[in-house]
Amino acid sequence: MSLRYALLGLLSDGPASGYDLLRTFKHSLANVWPATQSQIYTELTKLADTGLIEISDEGPRGRKEYTLTAAGLDDLRTWLTTTKPKPVVRNEALLRIFFLGVVPRDQALAYLADMEERSSAAHEELTELERQIDWDDSNLSRYGRIALEYGERLTATNREWARWAIEQLPPED
Repeated sequence: MSLRYALLGLLSDGPASGYDLLRTFKHSLANVWPATQSQIYTELTKLADTGLIEISDEGPRGRKEYTLTAAGLDDLRTWLTTTKPKPVVRNEALLRIFFLGVVPRDQALAYLADMEERSSAAHEELTELERQIDWDDSNLSRYGRIALEYGERLTATNREWARWAIEQLPPED
């Protein structure tokens, strides 16, 4: 369901083709809400069929540009203001950590070191993404920057936590 609102939200910034939306997903939303080309185009068809978006232009090779309708904007605003995000209850990585005591210390250490490495890599990717984006005063840019900051802080915290967790392991036998 959130793919629907991600597309409506992106179209609230202005008309875009499916290709444009796919690029935005790959470069901006992939860390928040990944989507494949087939998922995006399927959802665009559904949104057009329900009148939440409309085809505003057609170009060569079947290129379609989509525009948010008033009904689509109302639906997006309703979703933003009247529903609460579902809490993430399951975390497989933390479940595994809970039981790391059943494997040898070197395997537990390797698992935590991998978490630290992945957090560091994700943090570096977000930092690089921040440098590459041409930030402006648009809503998507402003609030996208806020979302990116959340990701940067979260990955930095995860990296620091993994370093701390490694120090908590019992000494070697």
